[in-house]
Amino acid sequence: MVKDIALSGGLATINIELTSPACPSQAKIEADVADAARSVSGVTSVKVAFSSNVASRPSATAGGSMPGVKNVIAVSSGKGGVGKSTVTTNLAAALQAQGARVGIMDADIYGPSVPQMMGDPDVFASGNDRSKITPAVHHGMKIISIGFFLERDKPVIWRGPMIHKLLQQFIEDVDWGELDYLLIDLPPGTGDAQLSLSQLIPITGTVLVTTPQEVAILDVEKAFGMWKKVEVPVLGIIENMSTFECPKCGHVEEIFSKGGGYDLASRVGVPFLGSVPILSAVRVAGDGGKPVVLSQPKSKAAEVFIAISRELACALSVRNRPAPGSGVRSGKLTMIR
Repeated sequence: MVKDIALSGGLATINIELTSPACPSQAKIEADVADAARSVSGVTSVKVAFSSNVASRPSATAGGSMPGVKNVIAVSSGKGGVGKSTVTTNLAAALQAQGARVGIMDADIYGPSVPQMMGDPDVFASGNDRSKITPAVHHGMKIISIGFFLERDKPVIWRGPMIHKLLQQFIEDVDWGELDYLLIDLPPGTGDAQLSLSQLIPITGTVLVTTPQEVAILDVEKAFGMWKKVEVPVLGIIENMSTFECPKCGHVEEIFSKGGGYDLASRVGVPFLGSVPILSAVRVAGDGGKPVVLSQPKSKAAEVFIAISRELACALSVRNRPAPGSGVRSGKLTMIR
């Protein structure tokens, strides 16, 4: 991670390359590096500079699907109505706000919510001269959804093979370019969309979204079993709608029970990435077409999603870490006298 060190007079400048711009350990790394440098005789001040190079999924090869996409993250749940689209859009916005290149694929063919939650595009989806579809751009993120091509009140009444074909087009015919993270917003259940994606593209990992209540946990546990069977790693569990705090009196109400997501993560042996309380700001921002991470970046809701995005980035970096003995790149030492 140490890319170069320069010493000029008493100033030591140290460049550190992180595995993600959303690294949750950046502050600790900076403090530890600065302390170590100050212990060297002659060093009177330290400047730590950061860059990032997001590690690619091991199966991301130049000849495969979406070669420029470093990580594919499926946001899923066996249960409907737990807030997958809310989590997807806000996690994407949080990663992008911290400097990552991010895209969203809306794989919920029957109920596409991403276009509403992301608002009017800065750039509309279109064809290009390479016979590919250029995805729409919303708030700096590349996005594709069947919702872009449908009238608001027109339902999608398709059988499984048609869903498979559309998802294949989203993967093979969309010009995704270079992305650090592509988040896929999946429909509820363990059916066509999930199986098609696991067959069509190597997924780096999936994030499971649940509410604390037992009726949701039952379905999410089944989704965990499905991903295990198709050999897609589960990166962690996010508990949405965890608690409600009255804005007037401060009373905290556990409307959908307590701790179900944490208990499930402990039971199946995966990280608990965090919990999202019930906040009206999240709903208002989603309905208004600008995720709360972007519309209210200093709010409590935004802080929660940013913290979860950092835990997710860390889980991906660990997942993509080269095996011991595969080679370590060395930095260069520059002495300026």
